[in-house]
Amino acid sequence: MDIAEINDSNLMNEILQLKGRVAVVGMSPKPERDSYKVAKVLMDMGWTVIPVNPMVDEIMGAKSYGSLAEVPGKVDVVDVFRKSDEVPKIVDAAINKGVKYLWLQLGVVHEIAANRAREAGIGVIMDKCMKQEYENM
Repeated sequence: MDIAEINDSNLMNEILQLKGRVAVVGMSPKPERDSYKVAKVLMDMGWTVIPVNPMVDEIMGAKSYGSLAEVPGKVDVVDVFRKSDEVPKIVDAAINKGVKYLWLQLGVVHEIAANRAREAGIGVIMDKCMKQEYENM
C-alpha cells in the first residue's frame, strides 16, 4: 500500500474535526520548531495538547511526559515528530493505550509500523502535517 492510499482524505477530515486530546511525541519547547508551531495551532483549534518529551518538564504551560505510555487517561490522536525508526515503539505504546488515530508528520514514514497500527484498529495518516491540512480545509 502506498502513502496516497493510506492518507485517505475522509480520515484526515475525521481527525481534524475531532478536537480531542492529542499527544505530540517529540514536541519541542522552542517556539521556532515545527512541533511547537503545530501544537500551538492545534491548541488554537480547540485541541488539548499533551507534550511528550523526556528532556523537559513542561511546554506551553502543560506537563511534558517522558513517553506516550506515561500519559494518563485517554489519548485520541498521537502526532509524531520523531525519526521514522522510532515509530514502531510509538505504535506499540499507541496500541497499548487504545489510541484511535496515529498521525506521522512530514518526513515520518514507517510502512510496517503503520500496517501494525491499522491492524490494531488505529487510523493512520503518514508523511503529512496537521497544521498544513488544517490550512487546506
